Amino acid sequence: MGKRPLMNRAERAQIAMMLEVCAYPKPGNVDRCHDYTDTRFEHFLASTIFVRPAFEAAERNGGRVGSLIKEAVMLTNGHSGGNTHFGAFILLIPLILGEDIAGAQRIVAGTDVLDAIEFYAAFGLTEVRVVEGDDLDVNDPESVAMIKEQGMTLADIMAYSAPRDMVAREWVNGFRLTRRCADLLHMHGHGRDAIVRTFLDLLASEPDTFIIKKHGVEVAERTVQRAGEVLRGERDLGAFDAECIRDGINPGSIADIVIAGIYVALGEGWRWDC
Repeated sequence: MGKRPLMNRAERAQIAMMLEVCAYPKPGNVDRCHDYTDTRFEHFLASTIFVRPAFEAAERNGGRVGSLIKEAVMLTNGHSGGNTHFGAFILLIPLILGEDIAGAQRIVAGTDVLDAIEFYAAFGLTEVRVVEGDDLDVNDPESVAMIKEQGMTLADIMAYSAPRDMVAREWVNGFRLTRRCADLLHMHGHGRDAIVRTFLDLLASEPDTFIIKKHGVEVAERTVQRAGEVLRGERDLGAFDAECIRDGINPGSIADIVIAGIYVALGEGWRWDC
């Protein structure tokens, strides 16, 4: 058999989504061993398949970041598990358009008001948790009017959200954690075990903002501490995983960043199949 050609960018993005959800145990998150009541493992896998046209459009034709994120959300909203990868799309679409992190930074810097409006339309199609009382409330039509009046670009929206959302923060800080994640994957070797170790490394150093929105800062910081105990051999990984699942503590934002990091690492020769 001949050697398979290198993956294109759309395929790499799909593989990154698939690898993240298949790796286990990742404390608190859906994986091949854990479902949530309303969102199951197969919902995540289905989304990796359904999103393909949006990724292909980004790779072949370019286009607006906001419109492509909205298309990705629409394509993956067709199952009962809700939108499983909104944060991942926010990171993957610029990476596909720009080819790498440096290119993604240029894409982000070039966004405009129309991108911001399309992004808000995409946000409105999801059930993503938002901060109560936020001036830019996705559920408030006046927020779009404010975006138009102030000429806010999608990069401006992400900068506005960055203090409270670590995925948005990636747009502001040059995809810092995405880069760190890719470096960790290279350091930890190849395959599923490297993904789990990388996930734990991030969880032990970065309070997950999805946990903060859902449970508060104290719970997020305690999760960081306990992940560190796992890495130091002071706490059992399986027990920590079970505890997070029991309490509904799911580090969803770190999962999104891990997907982006896998995408970048794959483009740099990291192997998933060994």
